[in-house]
Amino acid sequence: MPKEARPSTGEQAKQHALTQLRQAILQGDMAPAQRLVENELAEQFDVTRASIRAALIDLAAEGLVERIRNRGSRVRVVTVEEAVAITECRMVLEGLCAAKAAVAASDEQLTELTDLGRAMTKAVADGEPVTYSELNSELHHKVREFSGQQTAVALLERLNAQLVRHRFQLALRPGRPQQSLSQHLAMIETITARDPQAAEAAVRAHLTSVIAALRD
Repeated sequence: MPKEARPSTGEQAKQHALTQLRQAILQGDMAPAQRLVENELAEQFDVTRASIRAALIDLAAEGLVERIRNRGSRVRVVTVEEAVAITECRMVLEGLCAAKAAVAASDEQLTELTDLGRAMTKAVADGEPVTYSELNSELHHKVREFSGQQTAVALLERLNAQLVRHRFQLALRPGRPQQSLSQHLAMIETITARDPQAAEAAVRAHLTSVIAALRD
C-alpha cells in the first residue's frame, strides 16, 4: 500500500505495524533485548502510538516481545532452556505432521521434498551454511504444509517464531549442517516411502539432536 494511502489509525494501521515489527524481529533486524520505543516506532511506520502499543501487545502474546511494567517493551530473549522446552513441543507436533504428510502428500509434493534434499546436499557440499539454513526452514515448512494438519501448523508457526535466532546460530555452527543433513534426508526418505511411523521417528531423532546441540 502506498504510504500516502496507508491509514495511520485503526485496525489496518495496527496490522501494518504488527506485520512490519514481526518481520523485523524474525529477520534479526531487531536484536534480543532491544528496547522498542513506541514514539520511534510510530514515526518509523507512520502510525499512531496506540497502533504500535496494540501491535506490541499482540507480539507479546506470540512470545516475540516482552512488556516490562513501567519500562516499556523489548524484543524477548529466549533462553537456551526455553528453546529446549519449545523444541520438545515441536518434536511432538512436527512428528505428527511428518506422519500425516507420509499419508496425505501427493506424488508431486513428495518429488518436491526429494528435490529439496538434493539442494540441501549440494549446499553442504559447497560450504553454504546460510543457503542450507534457508532450505532447512523450507523443508520443515513443506512437511507441515503437506500434512494438512492445520491446528498443528498454527501452533508450530508460533513456536518456531520464538526460535528463529537459535536456529540460525545452530545452522552457522561449524559441522552442524553436515551433522543434520543425514537427519533431514532420513525425514525425506521415510515420508516419500509413505511410512508414517518411520517418518515420525525420523523427526523425533532430528529434534533430539537439535536439543543436544542447543545444550552444547
